Amino acid sequence: MSTEAQRAPVPPRPTTPPDCRVSAPAAPSVPPAPAVPPGPAPEPPAPAFPPRPGTPPPATRRRPVGGVDLGAPPPWTGGPAAPPAGRPPYLRPPAETPSETTTRLRPVRTRHPFRTAAAAVCVVLGLGLIGGAVTGSWLISDSSADPAAHSTYTVGRAAWHSVPVDTLFPHTLKGVGAGPGGSDRVWTRLAVAPDSGCTTALDPLLVRTLRPAGCARLLRATYTDATSSSVTTVGLLFTEGDADAMRALSTRFTDQHLDGRSDLMPRAYPVRNTPAAGFGDKQRASWTVHVLAEVPVVVFAVSGFADGRTVTAPQPAAKAMAANATTAAAQAGLGHEAKGLADRVERGLRRTVTDLTEKPE
Repeated sequence: MSTEAQRAPVPPRPTTPPDCRVSAPAAPSVPPAPAVPPGPAPEPPAPAFPPRPGTPPPATRRRPVGGVDLGAPPPWTGGPAAPPAGRPPYLRPPAETPSETTTRLRPVRTRHPFRTAAAAVCVVLGLGLIGGAVTGSWLISDSSADPAAHSTYTVGRAAWHSVPVDTLFPHTLKGVGAGPGGSDRVWTRLAVAPDSGCTTALDPLLVRTLRPAGCARLLRATYTDATSSSVTTVGLLFTEGDADAMRALSTRFTDQHLDGRSDLMPRAYPVRNTPAAGFGDKQRASWTVHVLAEVPVVVFAVSGFADGRTVTAPQPAAKAMAANATTAAAQAGLGHEAKGLADRVERGLRRTVTDLTEKPE
């Protein structure tokens, strides 16, 4: 081969560089998607760290695929990017609800503070009413069921402050057949002494004799007869003893005749500016002492002359009321005065205690 044949002509260098970019293959023809009514655009997923308000997302270049530069992404317009032509719009799967991904929680009941407070008040009031009813029924049932609550000793011992003084010592007392020879008597109350103990109102020896039964309270009142010629002090000594103590004391007074001893004579209660103004220890002429076994009370009375004369030989009422008695006290009927007033006051006390101890039917 010749040298000329071996040298082939060199084609001229092109002035424009060839286009080396690889064109993307044509997308296969896809039938158009059926018309879908426009709906609300799906919200883009929230970024892990949301950008500062007013700052557009950074425009990053996409990585080249197969050595071909895909170029910069389309400019961001603040909304979701439009799907490529010929492709159905991208449908985002619905977000999962907490009930599908977490354990179902119990519903929390709505609290009503006003209803709660009202219910609490109702409960408190209801408990108060129930407690009051139970307490009232307890008191009523106990007082009616307990025999001791209605016994003559319980009622009689409290009579000195629970019974009016006008009931214990009426303003006027009538003694039908209470005088000598069965004559009638009428006594008028002059005054009532303040309630007191027994130490200052009775002689020391009488206080010592009554000590086994005790002394709770002493009430006294002084009366005068219709002619104002005689005065009498009548008293009610409320003891602290029980039935056995009162029976023992009554038996002792009867067996030992203590009611006839002048050193156990009760004291008088003088009243100023009355016929009993001068009624003292030396004016005592006749007396009586009666220990009650049914009620814890000792009833006594002591009488004397209204003119204040001194009596040297006082006489117990039982002896002064005798038919053959000739003493001044007996002739003046002072024994009848003491015995008659003591009996009327004792009857009134017994009647009052009986009425108070009767149970309602």
